[in-house]
Amino acid sequence: MSDELDVRVRCHVYGVALQRGYPPAIAEVAAALHLAPEDVRAAFERLAAGRALVLQPDSGEILMAEPFSAVPTPFVVEVAGFSCYGNCIWDALGIAAMLKQEARITTACSDCGLALQLTVAGGKVTGDSGIAHFAVPARDWWNDIVFT
Repeated sequence: MSDELDVRVRCHVYGVALQRGYPPAIAEVAAALHLAPEDVRAAFERLAAGRALVLQPDSGEILMAEPFSAVPTPFVVEVAGFSCYGNCIWDALGIAAMLKQEARITTACSDCGLALQLTVAGGKVTGDSGIAHFAVPARDWWNDIVFT
């Protein structure tokens, strides 16, 4: 039963994120799927254990439904219909790819603070030059995914 429920919850979470740019809260999922909030919270916890979601430690609400962030970050992604936040530059580019839309990404250099803007269109990334540096090796990302 929980596997089927988890799939329903995960599909709903990502469906909402794809439509508006950020994931829904427990209460929203519960209402939409006609479930008890505690059942949704338990599904969120199982999905987080399987690395499908990242939860806020204090509330159990979604922090990340990657590549979407539920909270403001330095990676603003503007697409047709809404603006949203990526968790990092990799996720910001991933949002454009998931939505299969042109996008404008606004961020800043984490070293010097210089404003940076990228455009994703026609399968190409153009805009300000820079280097995307991944300080944590991919094999270690889930040791602390929020820091990564």
